[in-house]
Amino acid sequence: MVEFTSLAKDLGFPEGPIAMPDGSVILVEIQSSLLTRIAADGARTVIAEIGGGPNGAAIGPDGACYVCNSGGFRWAVNEKGRHPVGQAEDYAGGRIERVDLRTGEVTRLYDRSENGPLRGPNDIVFDRNGGFWFTDTGKGHQRHMEHGGIYYAQPDGSSITEVIFPMLQANGIGLSPDEKTLYVAETVSGRLWAFDVESPGRIKRRDFPSPNGGRVVASNQGYVLPDSLAVDSEGNIAVATIYEGGVTVFSRTGVVVERIELPDQFVTNICFGGPDLMTAYITLAQTGQLVMMPWSRPGLRLNFS
Repeated sequence: MVEFTSLAKDLGFPEGPIAMPDGSVILVEIQSSLLTRIAADGARTVIAEIGGGPNGAAIGPDGACYVCNSGGFRWAVNEKGRHPVGQAEDYAGGRIERVDLRTGEVTRLYDRSENGPLRGPNDIVFDRNGGFWFTDTGKGHQRHMEHGGIYYAQPDGSSITEVIFPMLQANGIGLSPDEKTLYVAETVSGRLWAFDVESPGRIKRRDFPSPNGGRVVASNQGYVLPDSLAVDSEGNIAVATIYEGGVTVFSRTGVVVERIELPDQFVTNICFGGPDLMTAYITLAQTGQLVMMPWSRPGLRLNFS
């Protein structure tokens, strides 16, 4: 088990960390329905009470925070912490929201695409052109599952397109350093997918037997299920994993570069920060922690953050 520093505790199932230039980390608390800032000294400030289930976050070209909202979950609690067990009883649909970091004002941008309502928006990444890709996990029910997919949208609310469909619980999403490859973690299948980006919001689809136009980069075994991810400056993909909690780092060709075990069954996300981007901030959601640790390679600087 690696050594790390716990920067914040007692968070309501944290996700979506964003390392900010001032040394703070902005993240969502899914169970608490909050967008929160954690200062470098651990001090906590609520930016906005969002409602539903804020799940992923990214800074846009206007300096606002854009949030994927799954609509919320029901929760189970045991001696190890908490975890989601299904759709919230007051679920009212998924959506993409914009949060003004100065005022905390929350604006709904999208709750549907050309093919129907969003079900469970999960993770988000901006490209250098100012548009953003995001995942929708779909919804699991007792007797059936609604497929998820990948979308591309503009931050001004003017355009949203379903680009990739179907996927089995599309979760983490990220872009390669040259932005020619889009990576997506598919939780229930344990797969990391790659899609060739032709232009902003468009992919070059691979033929059958690919079910979604992508190629499989890697496939985890056992209960090492991928959640959200981050890409480093060398193009490696660091994937947070649940059930067997930790971070698995894959090369762009799918070779396991390293595996970091962490003491939480729901390691949900990772981002890179610090002046040299060699500090990893990781959300241990079941125990409600944001932790930090040195990283062996510089992370990839995200657009606009």
